Amino acid sequence: MTLRVLLADDQEMVRDALRAVIDRRPDFEVVGTAADGAEAVALAVALRPDVVVMDVRMPGMNGVEATRRLHADWPHPGPPPRVLVLTTFDLDEYVHAALRAGAGGFLLKNSPPDQLAHALRVVADGEAMLAPSVTHRLINTFTALPAALLPDAPPPHGGAARLLDALTARELEVLVLVARGRSNLQIGEDLGLSQATVKSRVNRILTRLGLDNRVQAALLAHEAGLFQPGPDATGGTAL
Repeated sequence: MTLRVLLADDQEMVRDALRAVIDRRPDFEVVGTAADGAEAVALAVALRPDVVVMDVRMPGMNGVEATRRLHADWPHPGPPPRVLVLTTFDLDEYVHAALRAGAGGFLLKNSPPDQLAHALRVVADGEAMLAPSVTHRLINTFTALPAALLPDAPPPHGGAARLLDALTARELEVLVLVARGRSNLQIGEDLGLSQATVKSRVNRILTRLGLDNRVQAALLAHEAGLFQPGPDATGGTAL
C-alpha cells in the first residue's frame, strides 16, 4: 500500500528536497506541499493524506497550531492524518508543544533519508517516533517545562494518577512499557503477546485515557509517577 504524504515547510528548497527523498521510494507518494500551517490544514482536509510532515516555525499559523487544529477540527469520519514534526533544533520548545497538540513524534531535519522513511512508516502505523538523540531527554525536559514555554498547548493533565484507574492491571503493564519507549513488537516479546494484540491494547489505552498518541500516554505515565527510568529509557527511538 502506498503511503500518502503531505509536506508543510515555509522554505521551498526544503520542500523540494523532502519531495525528492520521499517520492523516489516506490511505497511513498507526496500528494501536496504547503508553505504555512493554514495551507497545511486546508490541504490535509482536502487531500486526506496518511501523514503530514510538519515544520514547526512557519509564518502565520505555525506547525503547533496547525497540528492542534487538525486534531480539534477534523471534519471527516475517522481520525485525522498523523503528524511527523521536523525541526532543526532538538530542544525546541515548540516541538514539545506540538507533541502536546497531538503530533506523533519528531525528527531532526538533518536525519538520513532512511531514518525519515522509517519515521513515516512508524508514525503512519500509529506508533510514535522521536529523534534518537533526544528520546529520553525530550520526555524529561518536556514534563518539566513551565506552561509559559508551551504556546498553543493544552494544560497538563490534571489528576494523572486518577485517570489510570480506568485501566486494567495488564493495560498498566503495557503503558509502562510504552513509557519506556518499547515498540509493539518489543512489548509483545516482553509480555508474551502477539503484536496485533499489543496494538489493540495500546489503542484501547489511548481511548480510555482520552489521548491522541503514544507520546501523550508516555507523558501521562511520567506525570502519574508510574514510570521509573530503566535500561531502555535512553536507547529506543520509537514509542
